Amino acid sequence: MTHHIPEGLPDRIRHYIDGAFVDSVGGETFDVLDPVSNETYVQAAAGQKADIDLAVAAATRAFREGPWPKMLPRERSRVLHKIADIVESRDAQLAELESFDSGLPITQALGQARRAAENFRFFADLIVAQADDTYKMPGRQINYVNRKPIGVAGLITPWNTPFMLESWKLGPALATGNTVVLKPAEFTPLSASLWAGIFEEAGLPKGVFNLVNGLGEEAGDALVKHPDVPLISFTGESRTGQVIFGNAAPFLKGLSMELGGKSPAVVFADADLEAAVDATIFGVFSLNGERCTAGSRILVERPVYDEFVERYAAQAKRVIVGDPHDPATEVGALVHPEHYDKVMSYVEIGKTEGRLVAGGGRPEGFPTGNYVAPTVFVDVAPDARIFQEEIFGPVVAITPFDTDEEALELANGVRYGLAAYIWTNDLKRAHNFSQAVEAGMVWLNSNNVRDLRTPFGGVKASGLGHEGGYRSIDFYTDQQAVHITLGAVHNPTFGKAEHHTETDLDDPDPR
Repeated sequence: MTHHIPEGLPDRIRHYIDGAFVDSVGGETFDVLDPVSNETYVQAAAGQKADIDLAVAAATRAFREGPWPKMLPRERSRVLHKIADIVESRDAQLAELESFDSGLPITQALGQARRAAENFRFFADLIVAQADDTYKMPGRQINYVNRKPIGVAGLITPWNTPFMLESWKLGPALATGNTVVLKPAEFTPLSASLWAGIFEEAGLPKGVFNLVNGLGEEAGDALVKHPDVPLISFTGESRTGQVIFGNAAPFLKGLSMELGGKSPAVVFADADLEAAVDATIFGVFSLNGERCTAGSRILVERPVYDEFVERYAAQAKRVIVGDPHDPATEVGALVHPEHYDKVMSYVEIGKTEGRLVAGGGRPEGFPTGNYVAPTVFVDVAPDARIFQEEIFGPVVAITPFDTDEEALELANGVRYGLAAYIWTNDLKRAHNFSQAVEAGMVWLNSNNVRDLRTPFGGVKASGLGHEGGYRSIDFYTDQQAVHITLGAVHNPTFGKAEHHTETDLDDPDPR
């Protein structure tokens, strides 16, 4: 198998600060691997505190002195639409680079590039159409809400769908008039480096967008602890989220965190079994299983359990593992050897905790690269590690249940609460179960298909706050209440009462 290397790879990856590509102040770099050969294909600048300081200073200047926060929504909207147009026109190149860097199958990377354009388009429309609240008490008072951009937003993004998830934060942060410092995941810095050219071409003013590459422990840490960065939006692991929460606490920063998941897909006996099998196969094996909302635990009602397991295992074995560049590939290579080792360690744990019916290791014909065969464990007990812990790879645990109550207990019996998928044709059960499940998002008889206006976020260990639609606008703006009195001023009056002197009171003679 010849290893496909896309055209247009940079000779090195640099930071982008105040409208210019720059190396780290101290010259630090790190290696970037491609997940098919696991060889270093480029060196990237490794940002340190000094680089974050420069980026935040540039973003602060652009916010205080630049035109961006003061522009009319329509003017910002035009720039955002132009960004969307450019991203759309370059979707093939973006997908090539993303697939090469992350190991995502090329067809799925192309979908992510188009979604990135749609994210910008959506927020470009939203800020022009947006209305703010006014509360009237006729003849007495008017109260209105004045929304203001907050300042420099620190955006920390993961490696699973890097370009799309960057757009999900960049779109609303920029639309609302903030300036940004983006710290992309160190495993996948390639597509992020394209934003600079896209934004310049679209006419985004200098200093509004800044990019610092590097490790979470260095660049990410410095960004979270910077006193002039009032907002942090983070997508990643729950453990990292806890560290960020602690580090942001002394500064009382605004935090939006989309963290891990161990989302259940609950299949009742009355479900459309074929649709449920198709959707739950896709739900855990798409994006190489590296998906926050993956339905990585499948709970199946006992009467259809054996049939479901048989059909699921057979279909999982037919999932096409292959070179990420091949359009036929359904599961590509995992992002990095470190992550590959983690997923493979869970596969070994799973062999002691469940019955293996598909996969279970490296697929045949792939002696190198981070390839994992789609792996299915069944009869998994609820206290098993593969039932409780996020694996973030093409590995699924299937568990039977007997009653609705047991299904709910199993569904809710983990620390996470991001998504849930419910398969049933019973209307009452569908609504009651959906509302009782501890998850920020529920899909009924459907796969993960989102309307961009809806809130996106999790409960429990899966996150803090919501983004999506107006919730993103809420996060990236301060809402200032302005109160105007129209009538007489109504308030108690202090200090105007007549005072008697002490001599008046003491003098018995009233003359």
